[in-house]
Amino acid sequence: MPDDWHLVHLGARATGGFGLVMTEAAAVSAEGRITPEDAGIWNDAQASAWERITRFIRAQGAVPAIQLAHAGRKASTHSFWDQASGSVSPEDGGWTTVAPSAVAFDGLATPQRLTVEGIAQVVADFTAAAARADRAGFDVVELHAAHGYLLHEFLSPLSNHRQDSYGGSLHNRARLLTETVAAVRTVWPDHKPLFVRFSGTDWVHEGWSVADTAQVAQWVAELGVDLVDVSSGGNVNASIPVGPGYQVPLASEVRKVAGLPTAAVGMITDPQQAAAILADGHADAVLLARAALREPAWPLRAAHELGLSRDQARYAPQYVRGAWPAAESLARSA
Repeated sequence: MPDDWHLVHLGARATGGFGLVMTEAAAVSAEGRITPEDAGIWNDAQASAWERITRFIRAQGAVPAIQLAHAGRKASTHSFWDQASGSVSPEDGGWTTVAPSAVAFDGLATPQRLTVEGIAQVVADFTAAAARADRAGFDVVELHAAHGYLLHEFLSPLSNHRQDSYGGSLHNRARLLTETVAAVRTVWPDHKPLFVRFSGTDWVHEGWSVADTAQVAQWVAELGVDLVDVSSGGNVNASIPVGPGYQVPLASEVRKVAGLPTAAVGMITDPQQAAAILADGHADAVLLARAALREPAWPLRAAHELGLSRDQARYAPQYVRGAWPAAESLARSA
């Protein structure tokens, strides 16, 4: 259940100048949580609790967004701060996970293979969550189809071994995602943007690739997706060449091939670096995660370093003095 922590945490980013403030992965069903402690939007009480948060974010001039997710075979795990590994047992509050195939993620419990009826329920859960998100005041929904969670598990041949209409060909493996996008668009208002987060690659030979991402991005664009957010990895253990902006080439390739707005993410920490990604045409937006956890007002620092005037940066009225040089601030005080 979102609470005071979420109000302060997300609200601080709104007052800190971020244009779009997106929640953590919010589960569309109880079994879709990554951990037992995860927030969600699978019932009306949760939606009501999110509403005061979206109201505050919007009042600061920022756009409230929610990421809708189902963790699939990576659900029912321990919280990061528990410093425990493996799946949470039913005796300790865990549950049986689901996936396209009964293939476990390394170190986690073996999931149950979803039936066709179970797949239909997943689509219904995403759709109901999107409708609640609209009522709760969110202006952007992002469907999480990355990082080895359920929608990504269906996309990748490394985790999807099905032989029915949801497995085999790229078109079939993308079916759950395309059905979800189409269903969500029936309840999500036309004037509100719909994003999809992809892992651009599994970083494993014969796994999900950037070419696959670009193709499926084109398909979901035709169904009403407005932007794709390109991350990578998370579905299987892989050797990933991590470094500053290491996923930007993936976003750039998807943008070039798919022809729809694209966001880049991953070790983008420096204002000049972020500005160059946009100026060079590699992406239409940049998303910050860990840098934003460290620094809630990162955009205000970026505005200073990039030479924007205080009128060009979005300062909350209570923070405007932070925009003035010290001498000007003292003069105004006098």
